[in-house]
Amino acid sequence: MPKPPLDIRIGDIVQMRKPHPCGGDTWQVVRIGAEIGIRCQTCKRKVLLLRSDFERRVKRIVEHAPLSGDHPAGG
Repeated sequence: MPKPPLDIRIGDIVQMRKPHPCGGDTWQVVRIGAEIGIRCQTCKRKVLLLRSDFERRVKRIVEHAPLSGDHPAGG
C-alpha cells in the first residue's frame, strides 16, 4: 500500500537530508503541485523537485505555515 503524501503547505520550512552547496539545509516551500518549489533560506536560490524526489529527500518539517483559518480574528 503506498504511503500517503506529506502534509506540505506553501510557507513551510523544511530541512533536507543533504545541505545545499552554499551550506544551508533549511528551505521554504514556495510552490506545490506535481513539482515542489523550494527556496534556500541561506542563499535564496530556488529549486524545483518532483514530489517523489522531495518526499524522499526531506528530513523533517521544521515549521508548518499557518492555515488560512489559523490566524486570530483581529480588529
